[in-house]
Amino acid sequence: MRFVVFFSVVLGIWLLEHLYVGWRLSSLPIFAAPKARQGLLVGLAVAFVSYPLGRWLFHLGWQGTGRVLEYLGALWMGALFFLLAAFLVVDVLTLFGLVLRPWVPVLRSAAVILALGAAATAWVGGLMPPRTVELEVEMPGLPAAADGLIVTHLSDLHLGTLIGDRRLRSVIERIDATQPDLVAITGDLVDADAGVVEALLPRLRTLDAPLGVFAVLGNHEYYAGAERSRALLRDAGFALLDNVAIEVVPGLWVAGVPDGRGSAQTGEREDDLREALAGVEDGEAIVFLQHSPENEAVAAAAGVGLMLDGHTHGGQIWPFHYLVRRAFTHMAGVHRVGSMTQVVSRGAGQWGPPMRLFARSEILRISLRAPAVNADGAGDEPSGSAEERESS
Repeated sequence: MRFVVFFSVVLGIWLLEHLYVGWRLSSLPIFAAPKARQGLLVGLAVAFVSYPLGRWLFHLGWQGTGRVLEYLGALWMGALFFLLAAFLVVDVLTLFGLVLRPWVPVLRSAAVILALGAAATAWVGGLMPPRTVELEVEMPGLPAAADGLIVTHLSDLHLGTLIGDRRLRSVIERIDATQPDLVAITGDLVDADAGVVEALLPRLRTLDAPLGVFAVLGNHEYYAGAERSRALLRDAGFALLDNVAIEVVPGLWVAGVPDGRGSAQTGEREDDLREALAGVEDGEAIVFLQHSPENEAVAAAAGVGLMLDGHTHGGQIWPFHYLVRRAFTHMAGVHRVGSMTQVVSRGAGQWGPPMRLFARSEILRISLRAPAVNADGAGDEPSGSAEERESS
């Protein structure tokens, strides 16, 4: 029932977007002729069904046709978003055509040009490989033996029908280049079809690190089937953190919980931070993996030193950033919550439109540092920020 309601709402919004954009496009001089308007109507109808039709054809076995239609539909999804935003701005400025009437056709035509230009720019941004961002984080309680340990953080790759082996191979090469001691995957490695990703298992098994690859479920693993996704991650050789902590070196633990939002949408919440940290002694260092950037204060109070999240994609497409910021206190980057450092990844892939605008995809290379020691032997207070550097 949750999914019925969810998809009904999504379908309704999708329809309203097409009706509004079609209404505004039909007012342009280029579509004044009857045949031009008929062509516009047919084009919008095809665009409306292309994305779901592509997914349906793919699962029927028409994989080549399905992929093409789904990709074109995803591109249109992004272009529609820009057209919608541009037309809304013009309508606000002209009070829906009631003022500045001589300028309305010109402004609406300019809106189309700007929207399509932004869509093209965002498409190029989506094709760009993830950047590597280097961070240095001081962790309370980190044992001296773990000082300098490298955690490479991967999130939101969204492997599936649109992001496949080529992108995965590139991402693994970039992860290998960071020379990680351990790899942390904070969910949404799988997009919506675990079966498609199972074909990529030989490639996924090449992702490794001396201390292991650790993963948690994101909301999309639940959409793809939680148990099948769990089996896939284990088959890839990853340590699945389902409300559990693993000691990777004496005094340093990697803990994780499955995504609470995804489990709640498909059943009941499965995340339990208290259970995950049950075996950790007070004062020991904890790297905590969770998909959505929420409950930061709870994690900090529980003794977590470094919290790794994803889910937001950093907004993915401007100006969608502003809506994401309303949903999450920390949308992307490095944040301090008490003595804990929270790092929210913009993700290495995309969801929906294969586009990114002012939110480039990324892989994070995090160097863990033990607290500095004063001359009297006491540890310094944790610094208020983490040092960040970026490489291509």
